[in-house]
Amino acid sequence: MIHPWLQPTWTRLVELGERLPHALLFVGPAGLGKRALAEALAARLLCDAPRADGHACGHCEPCLWRISGNHPDLQRVVPEAEALVASEADGAAEAGGKAASTQIRIDQIRELQAALSVTGHHGTRRVVLLDPAEAMNGVTANALLKLLEEPPEGCVFVLVSSSPRTLLPTIRSRCQQWHFGRPDEAALACWATHADPGVRAMLALGGGMPLAAERLAEGGGAALHARFVRDIGGLQPADVLRLAGQWEAWLRSKEALAAGFGLPELADWMQRWVSDLAALRLGGRLRFFPAQEGVLAALASRMSVAAASACYNELAQIRKVSRHPLSLRLVLEDMLMRYARAVAGARG
Repeated sequence: MIHPWLQPTWTRLVELGERLPHALLFVGPAGLGKRALAEALAARLLCDAPRADGHACGHCEPCLWRISGNHPDLQRVVPEAEALVASEADGAAEAGGKAASTQIRIDQIRELQAALSVTGHHGTRRVVLLDPAEAMNGVTANALLKLLEEPPEGCVFVLVSSSPRTLLPTIRSRCQQWHFGRPDEAALACWATHADPGVRAMLALGGGMPLAAERLAEGGGAALHARFVRDIGGLQPADVLRLAGQWEAWLRSKEALAAGFGLPELADWMQRWVSDLAALRLGGRLRFFPAQEGVLAALASRMSVAAASACYNELAQIRKVSRHPLSLRLVLEDMLMRYARAVAGARG
C-alpha cells in the first residue's frame, strides 16, 4: 500500500523506469511507510506486467511467487528478531534458544552474497531489500559495500533507514538517497478522520508519524507509554541502578519483543522526553508528551537550560549505538544516570 503522503515519490520512482539506479536509500523518520514503498517497488521490478499506475499486477507467475513468500529473486535482509516475530505470527517459530539478534549479522550478508552469485531464476532482475540499514555494524556494512561497489547484473538494492548518519559514508555514497519528511497538516488531518481513537492518542508520541502511531497502538503502546512515564517521571538518582535492571528485563520480555520495543525505541523516547523538558524551559510547547505537562513542568523547574541541552545531546549519542550495545544493562545505566544528573542539576 502506498500511503497518500508517499504517492508523489511513488510516481517519480515509476517514471524513472529503466533509469532506476542499482542502489537506493530511503531515508526518513520511522512510521512513514518507507518499508511498504520499498516492497511495492520490489513487486513492480519483479512483475512481468505492471499496471498503468506502476503497481505489480498480482497475477503473473513472479507475483504469485512473491505473494506466497517464495520468490527466489527477492532477498529480504532484516534483523533475526524481526524475522522471528514474523515466524511466530505464522506459527512457525521454534521454542528455546538464545534471544534473537536485533542486528543484521555478517552471516546474513554472506548468505546474500552466495544467493546473488548464481543466475537469477526469472530473467536477470533481482531485488534486495535491507531494513533497517542502521542495524548493520561496521563489519557487516563493509561486506555489503563490496556488493554495492560491484553489483550483480540486473540487481537493485533498496536500503531503508531512519538513522542515516549512523551508516558508513561509503554506503550512503553508493546509493541514490530519497528523503521523506513528516506528512503535512492536511495529510495528517485526513488520516486522523479515519484512524481509531487509540491510534490518534499515540500520534504525538510517534512524532507525528501515522504508521508509528498505528504500530504503537497495535503493540500495546498505551501500556508501554504508561510504564515509561511512571518510571521516568519519578526517577530518583538512588533508583537508577534498580530501574536499569527492571528496564533490561522489560526490553527482553516477550511483550516488548512482540511490540518491536527495544533499546533504540526506548532511547528515542528518552530523547523525546528530554526534548519536551527543554521546550518547557525555553517557553515552548510540548510535542511528544502533551498529556504529561504537569509532571514535565515540575521536572523542568529543577533543570537548567544548559543541563537539558547537554542531556539531549548525550542521549543522541547513546541512541546512535543503541542497535549495537556492548552491554544492554550498561547502556541503560549510563542513559538513566545522565538523565538523573541533569534533572537534579540547579536551575539556570
